[in-house]
Amino acid sequence: MDTSESPDSSTAAPAAAAPDPAGPVRRDRRRWAMDTRPLRRPAYRRLWSSTVVTAVGSQLTAVAVPQQIYDITGSSAWVGYASLAGLLPMVVFALWGGAVADTVDRRRLLLVTNSGIAVTSLLFWLQAVTRLDSVGALMALLAVQQAFFGLNSPARNASIARLVPAHELPAAGALGSTVAQTGLVAGPLLAGALIPVVGLPELYLADAVALCVAVWAVLRLPPLPPAAGGGARRAGLREIAAGFRYIARHKVLLLSFLADVVAMVFGMPRALFPQLAAETYAPNGEGLALGLLFAAVPVGAVAGGLFSGAFSRARRHGWMVIGSVTAWGAAVAGSGLSRDLWIAVAFLAAAGVADMVSMVFRGAILLSAATDEMRGRMQGVFTVVVAGGPRLADVLHGTAGSAFGPRAAVTGGGLLVVALMLGLAAAVPALRRYRV
Repeated sequence: MDTSESPDSSTAAPAAAAPDPAGPVRRDRRRWAMDTRPLRRPAYRRLWSSTVVTAVGSQLTAVAVPQQIYDITGSSAWVGYASLAGLLPMVVFALWGGAVADTVDRRRLLLVTNSGIAVTSLLFWLQAVTRLDSVGALMALLAVQQAFFGLNSPARNASIARLVPAHELPAAGALGSTVAQTGLVAGPLLAGALIPVVGLPELYLADAVALCVAVWAVLRLPPLPPAAGGGARRAGLREIAAGFRYIARHKVLLLSFLADVVAMVFGMPRALFPQLAAETYAPNGEGLALGLLFAAVPVGAVAGGLFSGAFSRARRHGWMVIGSVTAWGAAVAGSGLSRDLWIAVAFLAAAGVADMVSMVFRGAILLSAATDEMRGRMQGVFTVVVAGGPRLADVLHGTAGSAFGPRAAVTGGGLLVVALMLGLAAAVPALRRYRV
């Protein structure tokens, strides 16, 4: 017998290794867990790591400003006026900042704007520690801060497509959105715990320190000059108008914006949470109900981000947007139909998961379907839509809640989202057909 075929021979091929019973489990977990491939790219990792710190820091200031205004005035109306004082500068400078981001080195623009936001946070700290107690000064600082944010956000988001390949854009979007949503949960909780211990001024100072980390991270990014010919243009009204014409010509971009408008304007019921907590869910405790209702959507979004491996590798981006916005509307409608607080919270958390999916793929479409010389302007419009939609929703839902009752307004808004999204998808095939 040929000894090469003998199992006892020293020259025999080694026996196949026994299968690792944990192997399929690990592979399955990798498919479901967050897709972290973009973090292997040093430039993107630096940009993303700065958001980990600033996501919480920015929320400290977001809590401190209205709290300080209320402490000075004793009026919730002034808190609302302050919010509006920041909205207009943010809208104007986001649109202009998108055009600027297409004509200058985006890294340089990020350095200037992050530094400006950091200086503004230091001024917030200075007015608080000196007990200036001026609502006018607070509103002016808020307007300046939001103007810098409007300039910063389009450049930051548009830069991502230069730092990761196209097939990793959904994963990068999930990483960024998860951090942002985590900040929405952790930041206010941390602020609430720190205010009685250290006071308001230190919250502003902590935000300023976090922004210094962001400046350091941007310093380590590679140059991000404009596309060929972009630097020869001036960022003016003509360039802003060109961005809107570009959206009108590219239906997949237009539909991605309209999907967000539909979801947020008709399906964001946060203005009704206080009334729901005081009336429908009062037996659970008004404070507990209010906290759970506000926390449910961002908690669901964070959970969706942590398991984004389940969807971030999908290639039919258009269908992912259609499906997620429809699911958002259905979940919101389910929360409105629920008389039990915990069932309503579960529906809102499911809506948060759907919102995360929608954010990931709408962001990926904006970065992949637009040319680099237009990405800044697309992100400028995106910033305005994201910031303005929920504020319009507050007005719409507040009015509808007063007229028809809060549960009817929430349910009707959610069903309207489903109907409008399916109608848009049927009427315009560009979004259904879009894939990478």
